[in-house]
Amino acid sequence: MKQEIKTAIVSRRKALSLLGLGAALGFTLSSALEPLEAEAEEAAAPDAEPTGTHGMQRRQGRRTHRHERRHGRQERRHERRSGEKPEAEPEEPAK
Repeated sequence: MKQEIKTAIVSRRKALSLLGLGAALGFTLSSALEPLEAEAEEAAAPDAEPTGTHGMQRRQGRRTHRHERRHGRQERRHERRSGEKPEAEPEEPAK
């Protein structure tokens, strides 16, 4: 019960053609499996209030605080230079 084992020799041409076909198939499938741009935007932009990540919330808080500080300095500078209080501007709602 001897079985003959035949080894197939793969030539360079065959190996390169198989590699090329595999790469072409890979590129085709990768572009087909990605979500469309419209689908991605639709999922990322809900109408509800965005919660964001913790880092995004901290960054927004720092920006809001910085804006308030700058506005306060501007009002104090105006009062000091002109001797009158500036008119109160309506505050923007927090984003």
